[in-house]
Amino acid sequence: MNRPLSDTFAAIPRDVQGRPLDVIELRQLSVQCIVGVYPAERGTSQPLELDVALYLDTRKAAAAGSLRDTVDYARLAGELRFLLETADFRMLETAAEALCRYILAPPTGDAARAPVRAVTLRLSKPEALGRAGLASLQVHRAADEYRFELEEKPFGRVDIVFQDEHVGIYRLRIAPGRTIPTHEHRVMNEAELVLGHGLLLQGKPVLAGTGFRWPRHFPHRYDNPRALEQTVLCVDRPAFLPDDEVEVSEPPGGLVPVEGRAYYPAAASTQEAEGERW
Repeated sequence: MNRPLSDTFAAIPRDVQGRPLDVIELRQLSVQCIVGVYPAERGTSQPLELDVALYLDTRKAAAAGSLRDTVDYARLAGELRFLLETADFRMLETAAEALCRYILAPPTGDAARAPVRAVTLRLSKPEALGRAGLASLQVHRAADEYRFELEEKPFGRVDIVFQDEHVGIYRLRIAPGRTIPTHEHRVMNEAELVLGHGLLLQGKPVLAGTGFRWPRHFPHRYDNPRALEQTVLCVDRPAFLPDDEVEVSEPPGGLVPVEGRAYYPAAASTQEAEGERW
């Protein structure tokens, strides 16, 4: 078994009062994804193994017994899996940086959780060296290293989590009563993961933790009928192109219903689970 990531920190991070932070670890999360710079790696998925140590204060969660005061590791594991499967990173270093930025971004109201103060993250490529050994990368990041750009939009706002020339990762935060109008993409490959329970997609309710990959020229629309801001995690390849957010009329027969992939366990994607957070 791998050495716990928390053992690799020179000193456990501490809170503002000088108290050591608690640690939640996700270990040996295996994901099939495209990652690498060589041509053979760009066209074929390979296994990637992820280990994460989250540093946070769980005292309030222990006293209140509420998931909103800690990190729901089942949900986070699904979100990290979604990012690895859809972003098609070219380097482990890029993947690690993007995942750390996502983990350390301030939580949103529809997916309330305790803030993570620091993270240790390891990515391993079991097949990269054949039988000759194991290639891996381990990084340490703290929340105070990052500043996240926020853009105001007619539907609400967008958090820019990470972007380079190949990929952009964003949180689309849809304000109460607002809509992302019917639109399509003609250049970008886009994937989205619904984080809260309360959005309508194509006019129909969609469960938290449902992920979608949008074909080009496929009209889709989100509506937020709830009194709480609702968030969608979005991956664009290449990074977001403003001119490629093409608003279109709703087809005569109505928007085509879509079936996504569940990234959360069933118990974590229900309305009752969301209600516990509110």
